[in-house]
Amino acid sequence: MAIVPRLIASHLAAALRRFPAVVVTGPRRSGKTTLLRSSVPVAQYVLLEDPDIQDRVRSDPRAFIESLRPPVIFDEIQNTPRLLDYVRSMIDARPRKMGQWLFTGSQEAPLMQGITESMAGRAAILQLLPFSLAESPRVSLLLGGFPEVVLRPRGRELWFSSYLQTYIERDVRSVTNVRDLPTFRRFLSLIASRHGQMLNRSDLAAPLGVSVPTISEWIHILEITGQIILVPPYFENFGKRLVKSPKIYWCDTGLACHLLGIQSQPELERSPFLGSIFEGSVAAEILKSQINRGRRKELYYFRDQQGLEIDFLVPQPHARFWLVEAKATKTVQPSMAAPMLSLARVSGNRAARRIVVHRHSNTGRDFSALAKGAEALTIERFSAEINAVKAS
Repeated sequence: MAIVPRLIASHLAAALRRFPAVVVTGPRRSGKTTLLRSSVPVAQYVLLEDPDIQDRVRSDPRAFIESLRPPVIFDEIQNTPRLLDYVRSMIDARPRKMGQWLFTGSQEAPLMQGITESMAGRAAILQLLPFSLAESPRVSLLLGGFPEVVLRPRGRELWFSSYLQTYIERDVRSVTNVRDLPTFRRFLSLIASRHGQMLNRSDLAAPLGVSVPTISEWIHILEITGQIILVPPYFENFGKRLVKSPKIYWCDTGLACHLLGIQSQPELERSPFLGSIFEGSVAAEILKSQINRGRRKELYYFRDQQGLEIDFLVPQPHARFWLVEAKATKTVQPSMAAPMLSLARVSGNRAARRIVVHRHSNTGRDFSALAKGAEALTIERFSAEINAVKAS
């Protein structure tokens, strides 16, 4: 199978030149191992989920490390975090040797704690999310962006079922002690039904019969393991009273569709969740573009208590930003730009661009002209353009 080039590859190459160690985190099965093995093909590969390898590390970690010839890829480092201390000593012995120790990890919080303590200043930390539209035209609302689903779409339902089982039984349990797994599974589906809405922890706790602190803990688990996106409200006051709750999205729309029981494109077209799923795909494209270029994740929404709402505000250089409205429609109307134009007037016209992102039509022509001061872009073109933006 041909390897799909990843947009983060240039950022990874720069990190390999500047740091002795590189850590690639992200959701399970997002392509971390493939990325490292294709970027450093001469590296020795060590799978730390292998029981024999784990036994060797437990019995004599120093002998195990010294038996390796860098560069080395340690896959799923969270299984043997004590190795980090021994790698640190190897780095300190040859501090000018760059790009020698490469790690992947699926559980961001425990992994980050170990790296903070053991590898401070020695390791570059990158995050890899599933494919974006700019990386593969096969990415869709129904399939999402996980490489194995995109490349083998016929196995979609079985893959997502297996993924959730693995995620619950391995990743979640290793992050925290979730005792009631059936309720946690219901919680995942409930989050999908709130996709694109403002997060209300009490509203989630009541139907599950759990406490609000439990919901907060579970939300935290989903966020640190790269499963959900929390989009906070924009922090600047434009002379209006603003809401304070974040909006919540599943990071992968294919997984969201699976949790909602949507199994085909016709079902998705009829679904009341189509709009929110499309909105979530736009949020994911924005965050992926930032992460792949090594930029800080910055994505907000705007809503005041009078009902003026903008789906996304994306900060840009020189205190400017893009205003983005996500519409699942294939027919764009000038009225869709009205909220962005209203906010632009009270914000001192700081928006660099005002964009309505919509779905591509197979039968008609896509229009970019929308209204004075606003434009319309298909999500494919939007993804290409936001990945081409360079900080200045």
